[in-house]
Amino acid sequence: SKLTNLGLLEMTWRSRMHFHPLLVRILHKSRLRYYGKPEKKMDMPYQAYFEVADGSGMVSMVLWNSLCPEWYHSMKVGTVLLLDKYAIKTSYPFKTHPTPGDSQMKRFATIEISLNVRDPPTEISIIPEEMVKPEWGLPEVKYRFITRSELDDLPHNHSCDVIGLVTFVGRAERARKREHSEDFWLYRWAHAIDGTSDQPFILELFATSQPDVFERIHPMTYLVCTQMRVIRGLTENPFRTVYLTTSNESQIFITGWHKGQPYTKDAKVKNFIQWTKLQSEADQIKKTVIGGYYPFPRPPDSFLKY
Repeated sequence: SKLTNLGLLEMTWRSRMHFHPLLVRILHKSRLRYYGKPEKKMDMPYQAYFEVADGSGMVSMVLWNSLCPEWYHSMKVGTVLLLDKYAIKTSYPFKTHPTPGDSQMKRFATIEISLNVRDPPTEISIIPEEMVKPEWGLPEVKYRFITRSELDDLPHNHSCDVIGLVTFVGRAERARKREHSEDFWLYRWAHAIDGTSDQPFILELFATSQPDVFERIHPMTYLVCTQMRVIRGLTENPFRTVYLTTSNESQIFITGWHKGQPYTKDAKVKNFIQWTKLQSEADQIKKTVIGGYYPFPRPPDSFLKY
């Protein structure tokens, strides 16, 4: 069939009612959002954002309502989609944006693709990776992996991806989303090492839309976290420590989930795997810890310093 591209859509969408099919690759994926309210009677009040791209650039795509339970888990980072009977809308201005792995890629920020059950009912097809042709010109998924030795030089709120061997994972904790709110965020702390520094990555991992992964993080697993944000300058005292926290577009993977993921081709991921092959598993297990209360940032070791 005749295809269109994102660049052409941005220029012509206001003058059209119907659009040609689109062929895009998913580059980023947000957590699933529930927006139900007691007073509103909606069957499936779910929403999820994706950043998708073709050869002309990148745009946001929104999956609505009952399409979420049907498609959300099938739409992975790297998946190629053929979309037909979608809608184009003016983009929502208050949405979070992931940091693209390819800084040269053009972003179409004025529009977003809307996938709905009706008005119009979107047709979604997943193209298997072995059927994707180079002449389609779809961009590859790119990452921004850093090593632990590079972390200390990065600014506050910098976006990055990390891979490490888990040496500590804390119990799941809850924090109120807002004061006096009945809604909570679920999170846990983890440490991961990559052999480039004496210090571990300190990771604040909020529960994303991957409960099966979040609950199974344990010592000695290979942990990959994408779209993490650098947090530094917590306090004015010299004991402050830089750490990483998840963002709305973070994805977490552990041993057993890595096969077929696009990041397995990344040079820093390959270097990490080489490092792990030189490690003694028995020695590393002795240094691992699981559970318990993890106060962070840590208080000073004496009351005078405090």
